[in-house]
Amino acid sequence: MNVVFKKPNALTETPFHYCPGCTHGIIHRLVAEAIDELGIIDKAIGVAPVGCSVFAYKYFNCDMQEAAHGRAPAVATGIKRVLPENIVFTYQGDGDLASIGAAEIVHAAARNENITVIFVNNAIYGMTGGQMAPTTLVGQVTTTSPYGRDPKVAGYPIKISEMLATLEGSSYIERVSCHDVKHIKQAKKAIKRAFENQINNKGFSLVEVLSTCPTNWGLSPVEALNWVKDNMIPVYPLGVMKEVK
Repeated sequence: MNVVFKKPNALTETPFHYCPGCTHGIIHRLVAEAIDELGIIDKAIGVAPVGCSVFAYKYFNCDMQEAAHGRAPAVATGIKRVLPENIVFTYQGDGDLASIGAAEIVHAAARNENITVIFVNNAIYGMTGGQMAPTTLVGQVTTTSPYGRDPKVAGYPIKISEMLATLEGSSYIERVSCHDVKHIKQAKKAIKRAFENQINNKGFSLVEVLSTCPTNWGLSPVEALNWVKDNMIPVYPLGVMKEVK
């Protein structure tokens, strides 16, 4: 019998803790598949964030390091500079990366640190109760914006990929989504390319993945996938923002 699908070797046997319909599990699998296909499992070192994916160190079958809230790029920088032959990646949500970690990610990109960043954007704080995040859409209802995000009070959503693409130091920036099979495949290619860039010493790479949060959005898993397509993508358009050849 031919095996057409199996769990990637880079994932452990630990069951995911994520809510039903959350696409963190899909993104974990894509990262693990890229690690397997590139044969870097013995060289990979991941840095886990604070947020819904705080337990990422339980799920990836490679060396992992926990970072303080928002400091994953700084931790990854230290690891990569001490161990330059290793492949170092961070896995971060929008609360971790775009809020408390905004300075860290900007300066890591500006320095063109040769690391790979997987940035999961679900436009809300998932783990702590559904508060407004830097990426929350205008008008979006959260526990701290019960009447919808008002740009006059809270400003506008921060478009991390577009911002980092303006920095001279960044090498590869792409935004993808995982709301359907077609886009999951595209996300897989982008994540693999981000690892390949590090292997080829091209410098800082970030892949932003638009993700769901059915629990805090108050939607079913299917409705949440459609919400990404209908509401998030018009604000956060998909595609390559920057690629240095």
